[in-house]
Parts: sequence; C-alpha cells; structure tokens
Amino acid sequence: MKINTYIFLFFILLLCGCSSPPGTWGWYVINPNTQSGLTNIKFLIGGFSSTIQLSIIAAFMSIILGLIVALPGMSNNIFLRTISRIYVEFIRAIPLLPMLFWVFYGLPVVLKSMGININIDAFWGAILTLAISDSAFTAEIYRAGIQSIQKGQTEAAQTVGLNYYQTMRYVILPQALRRILPPLANQFIYIVKMSAFASVIGMQELTRRANEIVVTEYRPLEIYTLLIFEYLILVLIISQVVRWLERKMGSDESKG
Repeated sequence: MKINTYIFLFFILLLCGCSSPPGTWGWYVINPNTQSGLTNIKFLIGGFSSTIQLSIIAAFMSIILGLIVALPGMSNNIFLRTISRIYVEFIRAIPLLPMLFWVFYGLPVVLKSMGININIDAFWGAILTLAISDSAFTAEIYRAGIQSIQKGQTEAAQTVGLNYYQTMRYVILPQALRRILPPLANQFIYIVKMSAFASVIGMQELTRRANEIVVTEYRPLEIYTLLIFEYLILVLIISQVVRWLERKMGSDESKG
C-alpha cells in the first residue's frame, strides 16, 4: 500500500514538472514515450541487479564477521575481550569512503608486499569495505541481543550438559535472533544506501549509472530524482520483507 502511494506521488511530481515553465524541468530525459528517455530509464534500472547483489553479499559477510567479533567480546578471557573491543572501536571510527579507497587501492599493495598477487575489482572492493565497516555495528547488535537473554537460560543449558558452543547454538542465539532481527534489517538498509559509494571506484550500480547519464544529458535534477525514487522503492520492499519475517518469527514480544 505504501509503495503504491509513493508511486502515485512520484507521478504527480512528474506531471507538475512537465507543466512547469520552460527551463525549470527537463523530464524528457526520462520520458518513456521517447526513445532516448526509454533508453535512459532502462540504463538506470539496469543498476538494480548490481546494487542488490552487492548489498546481499556484503550483508551476509557482515553478519558472519560480526558474530565472529561479538562472541570473543563476551568471553571471560580479557585478551579476547580486548581484541574484540579494539576492532569494534577502530572500525566504527573510520569513515566509509576512506576505507573504500584503502581497500580498493591500498589492500592489493599490502598483499603484494606479502607475496600475494591479488587484484581487487570494484565489485569485491565495495563488498569487502561494506562488510568490514558494517561488521563492527553488527557485532554490537549481536552483543546487545545475546546479553538481553536471561542468565538463567545459560545456567539451565549448562545443567543439562551443554558446552559453550552448544548453548549458543541451540539456546541463546535462536532467542537472540528474534530480538536482533529489526536492527539487523536496519543495517541491511544502511548497506543498500551506502552501496552508492561504490560509484567512486567505477562500479556500475545505481548511482554510477545516474552520474553517467547526468554527464551526457546535463539534467541532474531529474536524473537524481529518479535515482532517489529507485532507492526508495528498494528500501520499502526490504522493509515489507522484514516485517513479514518479524511476524513469522514472532519478533514482536509485546504481543505475547
């Protein structure tokens, strides 16, 4: 329902723009009734696949890496806790754009100095950057979710002979997952939006394609308006899927 509302508002804006005085709007660049406008629209929409693939792979890697970082942070070993805390604080302090440049341009140099000749393309450079950057926030989400589970759950698991790994896998994590699903969904939306930074290293995702059309058509207002609408639709679809998962998993504990 919300998606239909936003589509309606977008077309109202489009019609208003078309009726504006000459020189203020140039919707002809994305007018599907013209060959050039239809070509531009298809070119822009073609960036959806790259953006979605990038976001899903980066989110999956972030979830795994975040769990790996979070578990030592709750250990009784002070050394493991310190390493986890240093990682989280260090990664959270680095802006995404400088990290993207370092991974794409700097990491291959570091690997080459170690005798490892690996070229990182724009796609995997963006994935690694987003996964590493988001893993620090994901680790904190895991930590908060796990620590929200009553201590008696862990004690009960230990009394029946479960070790730490079994307790986490069968008792704690299934309960924590229900509670951390909403913030994890927010992080996935964050990754989708931050994937726009991949355009600066040449990846052909939504923002890069919009920039290329702006350079050729000289109509940034109209092109970036459509770009914003594309991200809006993508985020709304993700939100609807997450709400469906929440209902299936019973994440809203206030309803019993």
